[in-house]
Amino acid sequence: MNYLPPSAATALERLRASDGLRWYQRLAMVVGGTLLLSLLLTAAVLKPSPIGMGTHQQLGLPPCSLVVLAGIRCPSCGMTTSWAHLMRGNLLASVRANSGGTLFALAAIASGPWLLVSGLAGRWRMWRPNERTVLILGLSIIAVTILDWCFRLKLGI
Repeated sequence: MNYLPPSAATALERLRASDGLRWYQRLAMVVGGTLLLSLLLTAAVLKPSPIGMGTHQQLGLPPCSLVVLAGIRCPSCGMTTSWAHLMRGNLLASVRANSGGTLFALAAIASGPWLLVSGLAGRWRMWRPNERTVLILGLSIIAVTILDWCFRLKLGI
């Protein structure tokens, strides 16, 4: 019995068949995409704090505990302000508030609609995520956030 490798058409059909997502994957994508878009919408209606942090207090949240207790910013101080500036198209003010927050907001702008549409469609739209790329992007945002924080601590900002 001779074994013949599958034709290119058969391989493509298998790839398309395996592209279907399970119901719980679709649900996670729809919830994740909706959550990211909701955060972006919330940031769009908030007025960015002129001091570069504290915008989250407009949502009824308390001031940053690290600022209150130790008098220094935490790594996420300025993230909500950063998102609010970015949603108004002010990239420079967004980076000044928190550069990691700017990258995170840009990732949300790109991935929120993509996750929502892909989840509703039941298959990945435009491209399939690569785990390595997602991990590198996520770790890069974390690294930038920590470096930004260290820089601010060093300068006393």
